[in-house]
Amino acid sequence: MSFLRTVKTVLWSFVGIRKRSGFEEDLGKANPFHIIAVALVAVGLFVGGLIALVHWVVKN
Repeated sequence: MSFLRTVKTVLWSFVGIRKRSGFEEDLGKANPFHIIAVALVAVGLFVGGLIALVHWVVKN
């Protein structure tokens, strides 16, 4: 599974709107360590973005 496909799989999981067949197909091809790594980076970026947004709103 390519890196971009792994990122796409994780992002679809965050949104939560995916057909079950597509989800099962991705899980069959995915490396669990890659999924975990991409998910941790995505969560970090999301939380960092929220923190930056709050700091920006409070500062203004």
